[in-house]
Amino acid sequence: MSETKIEKLQRYLHGIQNMGGVEGSAVVARNGLIIASSFPKNIDERRFAAMSAAMMGTIETAASLLKNGGVKKIFAETEYATIVATGAGPKALLVVSASKDSNMGMLLLTIEEYAQKIKDVVDGNDEIEDKDVKKTESKESKV
Repeated sequence: MSETKIEKLQRYLHGIQNMGGVEGSAVVARNGLIIASSFPKNIDERRFAAMSAAMMGTIETAASLLKNGGVKKIFAETEYATIVATGAGPKALLVVSASKDSNMGMLLLTIEEYAQKIKDVVDGNDEIEDKDVKKTESKESKV
């Protein structure tokens, strides 16, 4: 049985969580609705999603007024953590909260990698990736 899109997104978020220092992550629709998340139970995911989408929308509007091109990522540094939001295609955002002592270089590489995977799932382009994985797995099993 193949996994659903939500299950795949949850798996991706757990992959991000496995990186040291990541406190939580979410896939958020650009309209502010939560699609998938991996946060501690005490976090209001719906409010976090809505605020993250509003934050991205506001920065995109400001950048547009300045004619600076499209927004790639936004960072919010708090006293104890850094929140990074990036587009995951035209329909979704990937938002990650990580402790201040996280390796930001590795975090950004991980976010870029997973943002593309999330875009493919949300946009419905992940079937090609799945077929390629199955081909690779079958070749490896023959070796």
